[in-house]
Amino acid sequence: MWFKNLQLYRLPTPWNIDLAKFDEQLSRGPFVKCPSNQPMSRGWVSPRRDGALVYSLGQQWMIALSVEQRLLPSSVVNDEVKERAELMEAQQGYAPGRKQLKELRERVTEELMPRAFTRRRTTYVWLDPQNGWFCVDAGSPAKAEEVIEHLRHCLDDFPLTMLHTQVSPQAAMADWLAGGEAPAGFTIDRDCELKAAGEEKAAVRYVRHPLGDEISGEIKAHLAAGKMPTKLALTWDDRISFVLGEKLEVKRLAFLDILKEEAEKSAEHADEQFDADFALMTGELSRFLPQLIDALGGEVVEAK
Repeated sequence: MWFKNLQLYRLPTPWNIDLAKFDEQLSRGPFVKCPSNQPMSRGWVSPRRDGALVYSLGQQWMIALSVEQRLLPSSVVNDEVKERAELMEAQQGYAPGRKQLKELRERVTEELMPRAFTRRRTTYVWLDPQNGWFCVDAGSPAKAEEVIEHLRHCLDDFPLTMLHTQVSPQAAMADWLAGGEAPAGFTIDRDCELKAAGEEKAAVRYVRHPLGDEISGEIKAHLAAGKMPTKLALTWDDRISFVLGEKLEVKRLAFLDILKEEAEKSAEHADEQFDADFALMTGELSRFLPQLIDALGGEVVEAK
């Protein structure tokens, strides 16, 4: 239940859609198992596995997109196509042309698809309609875009925008490393990556390495040479550790043990534990995200 990554987006504050209407519109795209003749299927599933497509607690919502894919390795298709192409050549006296090979590949793929194994994954999303947060628990923008695309397919109106800050994460991280100090409320941890802008993309990585006085001279030298930070591990308020990326993505998000202990103390049953975890997670993120945005100079608000 605890999110591990955050791809961050913005909704209007407040986003004026009621829960019943949102749930009704999501039902236009529920998950169904991948048919035998299709490579992929995706749709909404119940985050809590209780049948409801939207989980709601204290004006905080969660939804989940399930994606099922048929795994048909290209090597398997290539081997079958090669074997059949050799047979065709023997029968017709000449090698099949480009059009024949294309048609043969399509036919082989269609025949093998029903026998392919399937793999299923689920991506979770936290929505705060009152404060305009839309956060996808995904390690890459591509996985978040899957969710957004399916939402646009289902909803009558979906006024989502990218989140932009006055100072880019790269510039801010460079300032923090050059000064040897994170902004108020944050501490610099032990992981960092710096990359050069040239074609070779020369990179330097520090992994589980103290970035204090002993190493700060090296880092400053890399910054002076033109390398820019692309990742930096930080901790917020001794409660959340994370890695900030150059595109404002939050990865390796970890809610420290004290938070999980608080949730466990307030719950006796599995259902209560789910509620407690979600309430605590969203409560912490509601405090953490505005402070992260402030540390990056504040949000860029588009003129209406």
